[in-house]
Amino acid sequence: MSKFGQYNINLKEIADDKVQIFKYNLDDDFFAKIDSVEVKKGNVRANVHVQKRLSTYELTFKLDGFIKLPCDRCLDDMDQHIKYEETIHAKFGSEFAEENDTVIVPEAEGSINIAWFLYEFIILNIPIKHVHAPGECNKSMIDKLRRHMIRHKDDTEDEALFEDEGSDDHDFENDSIIEEDTQTDPRWESLKHINFENN
Repeated sequence: MSKFGQYNINLKEIADDKVQIFKYNLDDDFFAKIDSVEVKKGNVRANVHVQKRLSTYELTFKLDGFIKLPCDRCLDDMDQHIKYEETIHAKFGSEFAEENDTVIVPEAEGSINIAWFLYEFIILNIPIKHVHAPGECNKSMIDKLRRHMIRHKDDTEDEALFEDEGSDDHDFENDSIIEEDTQTDPRWESLKHINFENN
């Protein structure tokens, strides 16, 4: 059996108009086998409901659990909750292919391997920005970020995030702040007195 053999579902064994449920526990071993770049650890329960409808098969994926990701703010690992439901359809054909939300399964094989679908549905549910809940970031790293952050007038979002990390006793007046050079080039000063209007 291949390393993903347990994720094979034999569609030919699915009885008409009956729902068959396949249960999986996607743990650290699953992510290691799939050689994931984004996710190395996690624990996601997956229930896959399979039902035959005439010449097609309906596969409903229900995922619930968490994965480990580096926090975008402090880089420490954090738990990212995953809860998702998705349905795809499968039917038999001559060779494997994907057409919109329908997967063509070679009839000679008769089975579909869902390991990659499980992984894709997890990856698609990772938010663009993933950070610890307020107060849970690595305080040492947050202090370092505060000291080295270039502050602009429109940085209200990032400042608000740092305030969530409990900065009541922090003296921002002593932070090193890089300010933009606001001095005017003296060559422009001499041009201010020139009247360009036609008399």
